[in-house]
Amino acid sequence: MITAKAKTRMDPRKLNQAIRRANFRGLGHAAASIRLQARHSIRKSPRKSAPGSPPHTRQGRLRNAIKYALASDKQSVVIGPDVDVAGNSGKAHEFGGRFRREHYPKRPFMGPALDKSKDRLPAFWAGSVKGA
Repeated sequence: MITAKAKTRMDPRKLNQAIRRANFRGLGHAAASIRLQARHSIRKSPRKSAPGSPPHTRQGRLRNAIKYALASDKQSVVIGPDVDVAGNSGKAHEFGGRFRREHYPKRPFMGPALDKSKDRLPAFWAGSVKGA
């Protein structure tokens, strides 16, 4: 019979730092994936898209306005159209509503982008904390 003994040491501070770094990296990859999916769903066309389908863009402004921002202190991410670039048109398209005295039917693009990406999201965190 063979017996073995092992001692391990864990530094909780290092472990927490590794988890925060890995989570920040995973959030960044997930946000980029969702942003890309949303951008691909918006097509350039002079005509309006059908209600319920992603909006069309004439000049590409709405598509180019989709950004993401990571908050490392809160371990969170915000993804969506930048109001400075596209105004509130993204909100009017996503949820339906008024923008520049015109009524927009609901043409969601961010929610469906998240739904299409959700199966790939766990892979961004898989194996992300090693040797902490």
